[in-house]
Amino acid sequence: MSKLIRIGTRDSELALWQAKVVQDILEHLGHKTVLVPVKSTGDLVLDKPLYELGITGIFTRTLDIAMLNNDIDIAVHSLKDVPTVLPKGIVQAAVLKRGNVRDTLVFKKNEEFLSQRDAVIATGSLRRKAQWLNRYPTHTIEDLRGNVNTRLQKLEDTEHWNGAIFAAAGLGRIGLRPEDSVNLEWMIPAPAQGAIMITALEEDEEIREICTEINHEETEICTSIERKFLNLLEGGCTAPIGAIAYIKEDVVTLEGVLLSTDGTKRIYVTRYEKLGEHHELAKYCADFIIERGGKRLMDDIKKSGKQTNIYSTKLLTEAQRQLFNEKTVVESSDFIKVSLNRMKPQVVRKPIKNVVITSKNAVEALVNNFSATELQFENIYCVGRRTKKLIEQKIGPVVKSARNSKLLAEHLVEYIEGTSVTYFCSDIRLDALPTILEKNNIEVSEVHAYKTILDAEKLQEGVEGVMFYSPSTVQSYISANKAKGIAFCIGETTAKEAKQYFEDVRIAKVPTVESVIELVNEHYV
Repeated sequence: MSKLIRIGTRDSELALWQAKVVQDILEHLGHKTVLVPVKSTGDLVLDKPLYELGITGIFTRTLDIAMLNNDIDIAVHSLKDVPTVLPKGIVQAAVLKRGNVRDTLVFKKNEEFLSQRDAVIATGSLRRKAQWLNRYPTHTIEDLRGNVNTRLQKLEDTEHWNGAIFAAAGLGRIGLRPEDSVNLEWMIPAPAQGAIMITALEEDEEIREICTEINHEETEICTSIERKFLNLLEGGCTAPIGAIAYIKEDVVTLEGVLLSTDGTKRIYVTRYEKLGEHHELAKYCADFIIERGGKRLMDDIKKSGKQTNIYSTKLLTEAQRQLFNEKTVVESSDFIKVSLNRMKPQVVRKPIKNVVITSKNAVEALVNNFSATELQFENIYCVGRRTKKLIEQKIGPVVKSARNSKLLAEHLVEYIEGTSVTYFCSDIRLDALPTILEKNNIEVSEVHAYKTILDAEKLQEGVEGVMFYSPSTVQSYISANKAKGIAFCIGETTAKEAKQYFEDVRIAKVPTVESVIELVNEHYV
């Protein structure tokens, strides 16, 4: 070929070394070449961990653009940095024979810290971080970015670091592997780690044909399996996924792993097939991980990188969190804390004809203070289906349950037996029920069964909506935050309080947490 082959590469020492290897091979075959260094976003942004940048192909995008603009003919990449789906018009043209696939721990003095409770390890890789914490959960991980030389120098300069993790291939290729280092045989590498890949334009048949001359078939098979496994899990730079495939005696083996970002959860798989019958190997291993909790882990990882758009003022259970649609990123905490009061024995010493209970907290307070034989109430009236269920489990049958305290008060005015009620409530409660009853000559004896403590968090910018479950949760929120966005409310009394502060207030169909979640999902269809 008489045409000059322009070889695009990043301008780091390692990337230039890799490009020079490709250049030497092509020139040995009789082709004329020139290196075209290009600086990438991944090299320019050094103040954040890779997984926080939220860009797939951070080290390849600039070269992709250069190729599509016809500024270069081929691009040389570390294959582990390349997204599993290439841009339209660009194809994988060749993979060179793979180097050392392992991760390497470079330590500063000795390896004794591995047996100690406290140690600090540096890495910018979420995969390495998650696997290290899974094995050494009490250790601390700190971020380390930059090219190999920069990272080695930072390790030396940072006194409190015990060690840092690098790709063995990267250290070895530029002759910088320190004596104080060890391969981490237990750590599953990134898919396609240690392999050099060449891309070209799909339409450039002449360049692609030349690249096939330098392709290493065994490396291509193994890295393709690993990258298909990664693709099926829908992972990228932001997911702690490891995979390694290898061929021995015509048998292809794949090991794969998916972890939570903090390393507390780990799903591992290994499987082997005969060479030539290995085409479903990646799918089998990906399905194995997905079926054993991998989908939930991936969903959590995807959401963790997004800004919160909904905040719940009540701590949600895992089952409740799973009810939100994929467009919703939710965080939650209890904006109300409850302290059960100690009630005097004389409160229930005499039989009580009519009892009103408007929350599960009041039920818990009664059960906490008195025995079942002491809680002999003739007529029990309550608010809410779940409060009713708890009362009937722990105290006795309920005569009437209403959706809110106003509706319950109106029912009592019409149907109560007698002219008095004992109302077990919080020190903070709505006025509707006692006001309506007293206006209709029904005496209300209040017993403060528990205290409501406002305990709001200051929320970050970007919250589009807040979920409220009582007027007190609204009050708590307002004590620390400005009213912005939508108020998703569990019922009318909560909505009434929210309308004092929020312009857009939505009310759930029924007074349950799940119904408020449904309200949120309807907004984010």
